[in-house]
Amino acid sequence: MREQLLNDLKEAMKSKDKERLNVIRMIKAAMQMEELKLKRNCTDEELITIIGKQIKTRKESITEFEKGNRTDLIDQTNKEIELLSTYMPEQLSEEEVLKEIDDAFVTVQPESMKDMGKLMGILNPKLKGKVDMSFVSKVIREKLNQ
Repeated sequence: MREQLLNDLKEAMKSKDKERLNVIRMIKAAMQMEELKLKRNCTDEELITIIGKQIKTRKESITEFEKGNRTDLIDQTNKEIELLSTYMPEQLSEEEVLKEIDDAFVTVQPESMKDMGKLMGILNPKLKGKVDMSFVSKVIREKLNQ
C-alpha cells in the first residue's frame, strides 16, 4: 500500500491533479509522522488506520462547515473524503456488520455494559477500517440495553 501511495503521488504530480496531489501529500505526511513515532515503516493496517482518521476528521469538519453555511468547503472536503476512501478496504454493508455483531454476542454472551470491552475486542480486528467503529459501538450499546 505504501508503494501504491508513492506511485499515486508521482502520477498526480505528472498529471498535475492538484486535489489528488494535496490529499496524497497529507496521507504521506501523516504516515511519515507515524513512522517517526514507531521508528519503522507502517504496515498496511496502520496505514488504513491513518487514512481512517483522516476521513473521520474531514467528516467532523463537514459538520462544522454546515453550521457556517460554507458549501464551498463542504464540496471540497467531500472530494477529499472520496479520494481518501479509494485507499480504504471495501466497506461492509450494514447487514454484514450486524451479522458480525450477532456472532460476537453468541461468542461472548454478554450480561451487561461491562462486557462491551470484550465485544469490541473481538470485533475490532475483524471490522477496523471496513466500517465506522462508532456505528458498531452504537449498535452494541443498543443491544446491551435491551
